This record gives sequence, C-alpha cells and structure tokens, in this order.
Amino acid sequence: MSDNILDHIAALRSFARALCGGREEAEDLVQETLLRAIEYSSTYREGTNMRGWLCTIMRNRFYTNIKKRRRENTGAEDCASASASTPGTQEWHIQGCELSKALQDLPLHYREAVVIVLVMGESYIDASRLMECDIGTIKSRVNRGRNMLKAKLGEVG
Repeated sequence: MSDNILDHIAALRSFARALCGGREEAEDLVQETLLRAIEYSSTYREGTNMRGWLCTIMRNRFYTNIKKRRRENTGAEDCASASASTPGTQEWHIQGCELSKALQDLPLHYREAVVIVLVMGESYIDASRLMECDIGTIKSRVNRGRNMLKAKLGEVG
C-alpha cells in the first residue's frame, strides 16, 4: 500500500461518489478530504493503511456535511443545473445509471460496506477497521447490500 496521498485520489473519488451521489458534491468532498489529510498529516503513522486513513477522514467529513446541511436550507432541490439535459443513449450508460441509482437507494451503512469492499477492493478486515465494527458485521452488510442491489436490478441469484 502506498503512502503517497496522490496514489489514492481515484479511490477517494469512487468512495465520494458512492456517498454523495452527485459529481460536484463528490469532488468537493474529495478536496475537503485532501485538505484535511494535508492539515493533519502529522497524525498519520507510516506503514499503516493510507487509503483507510483517507477514507476515514472522508467519511467523517461526509457526516459533518450532512449535519451542516440539516441546519441549512440552500434551495438545491430547485436548481435546474442539477438535472441532466440529455439522457445517455447507450445501453451500458443506462445500466450504469441504474446501478448508481440502486446503490444510492441502499441504506447508508450497506452502501458504505459495498463500496469499500466490492468497489474499492478493501479487505473485510480493513473495512471493519474503517467503519469501526466487527468483521462479521461488514460481511453481513456486504452480503445484504449485494442482495438488495440484485433485487433492485432484477437479477436472480
């Protein structure tokens, strides 16, 4: 595992998109995470899981932002720029949108586990440390999240 923050930006973007849903909000979250990581770089211990450390920072910023948003009314739901002007026409694009929507519809604790383990490729052990719960809980959340996704997408199995 690399100790260079820049090596983990792609994984952070994926995690941020899974948490936030919107691209702009996800990019802002990545930037906030990187700023925090630089600001608190003295707390990182060499040889530990850099990606896990960064994801923990991101997750904490995400929850802080949710708390802030509950207190603020920005009118973002009425913003016309948030809606797509033309839908994609390729089947793969539609399937990707369906998967993204199904992922966003999962309860947050299942979505986090699915993204960390299945999308980012972290081990169950690292995911349990990151999410601060037992490894059995992570395995259960990933399994249930995967089954919920299959049901939403109409897959059998």
